[in-house]
Amino acid sequence: MPERTGLRTWLNSGPSAKGIEVFPVVRSDWIPQSVDISVPSSARAYDFVLGGAHNFAVDREVAAKLDEAMPGLTAAARLNRAFVGRAVRFLTDQGIRQFLDIGSGIPTVSNVHQVAQAVDPACRVVYVDRDPIAVAHSELMLAENDRAAIVRADLRDVEGILGSPEVERLLDFDRPIGLLMTLLLHWVPDEWDPAGLLGRYRDALPAGSYFAASHISADHAPLLRRAVEMFQRSGTQEQLTLRPHSRVLTFFDGFDLVEPGLVGCAEWRPTGPADISDVPAVNMVFYGGVGRLADRVR
Repeated sequence: MPERTGLRTWLNSGPSAKGIEVFPVVRSDWIPQSVDISVPSSARAYDFVLGGAHNFAVDREVAAKLDEAMPGLTAAARLNRAFVGRAVRFLTDQGIRQFLDIGSGIPTVSNVHQVAQAVDPACRVVYVDRDPIAVAHSELMLAENDRAAIVRADLRDVEGILGSPEVERLLDFDRPIGLLMTLLLHWVPDEWDPAGLLGRYRDALPAGSYFAASHISADHAPLLRRAVEMFQRSGTQEQLTLRPHSRVLTFFDGFDLVEPGLVGCAEWRPTGPADISDVPAVNMVFYGGVGRLADRVR
């Protein structure tokens, strides 16, 4: 494997660097052969900050550098995860018993099916992700769960996802569905027309369905721009798009936002001190919201 000198220099620079050598890396049996484990991954870095084990030194180093660039970023990621759990519980309170989670990531803690099926074991969940590690570990986790499945697909393959055997087996499009896209849409550049993609999913949903999403923004956390710039220099092949509140709000077109609307995800119906930070900027790193599909005019 060729040495990635530029990435090593970037990781080992700065006041917090400890000169940790992140190469050579070791390939474990659980890693799909198609994965280049010398390239940092946002999914694996997120897995690390949530306490997961499916990450590598390069991902852990990137996560540390990002938290240095914007102190509290790791805490914000955990607050987002708590938002997902609250949103799923809210949807189950509204009678939702089936979920489509697109961009689900590597399974770590409080996964959608675990939260939903703790309320009602009959809940059905289909996860969708294009990351091979996320898919591989989801398959292992769900091997004995006949009410949850994973589809490997790209968000843009709307027909392929909705027509997949897993979706056709588990989801009934004559009954309301909870569509989740948490920490996904900021990975969708404007040239992919995220609003248009969302419209295609929205049009497939039955009446009474819900949409929950979270999205990164530098509106109230200016240091986040520096962290994003550092991430883009890390050697990753992913591109992150910061959007203001007004743009994120457009992703809920066609849905009626439930209270408190599109807010910092930590401020979306917190249930206790652990759901919210004492640092206002940390609470606002990710916007979060839930909308109910507006009744269609017939």
